[in-house]
Amino acid sequence: MALMNEPTAPYHSAHDALRVLETVARHPAGVTEAELSHQTALDPERLTALLRMLRREGYVEQITDGAYVTGETLRRLTSAHEREGALRDKLQHTLDRLRDSVGAAVYISRYVDGEVTVTQYAAGPGTPAVNEWVDFRFSAHATAVGKSLLTQLDHNARRDHLSRHKMARLTSRTITSDKLLLSRLESQPPTVPVLDLQEYAIGTVCAAVPITAGSTVGCLALSLPVEHAHRLKQAADTLNRSAAPVLLSLAI
Repeated sequence: MALMNEPTAPYHSAHDALRVLETVARHPAGVTEAELSHQTALDPERLTALLRMLRREGYVEQITDGAYVTGETLRRLTSAHEREGALRDKLQHTLDRLRDSVGAAVYISRYVDGEVTVTQYAAGPGTPAVNEWVDFRFSAHATAVGKSLLTQLDHNARRDHLSRHKMARLTSRTITSDKLLLSRLESQPPTVPVLDLQEYAIGTVCAAVPITAGSTVGCLALSLPVEHAHRLKQAADTLNRSAAPVLLSLAI
């Protein structure tokens, strides 16, 4: 289990949840909430909230005497032959729920072999996905997804990416100066969502938050039609607060 240490609430929640899961896994016959509190040194109120999330996500189950044991989701994610399919199913379920709770299309993206890749997304009739009119691999400078991934790279890796992908002007709001973009990326706080305010496509606004587990750089993002732009900040904050289950799935 690997989780990069970042100063954001979702990382703290996922980190604490991993501690709880590792403790539960050491007690195949079950462990009570009081014992978990003692062994993890977590505040009882925080532990109760984490256990609620872990039960909802299927990572732990309660047996007849109220003790906790590992759940089906954890068993599938730690199974060598089931992990890949189980992870995709779990992430899709989480994305579908996030789409409904934030009222926006949501996406998971990874930075793999020097390229931006949207690996999964959840959209619907009332929450349309972004129309990928320019390949996301070539438009990192203009998208919330791309900028979020680039902020997580070091300076040399950012310069390498921009040297391989020309910064085309996609709308009147697109940043096309690598000096300006690098300066923006450098000053982006890790706890604040990265925004795209019609930089990629007229009529669409987006936000992205980092979800880096282990050495794989990733992000969670959402998109809204511009007429819903007034909801962007609140939706982005909800997305950030809800990132812990995604991080947990990736970290296990």
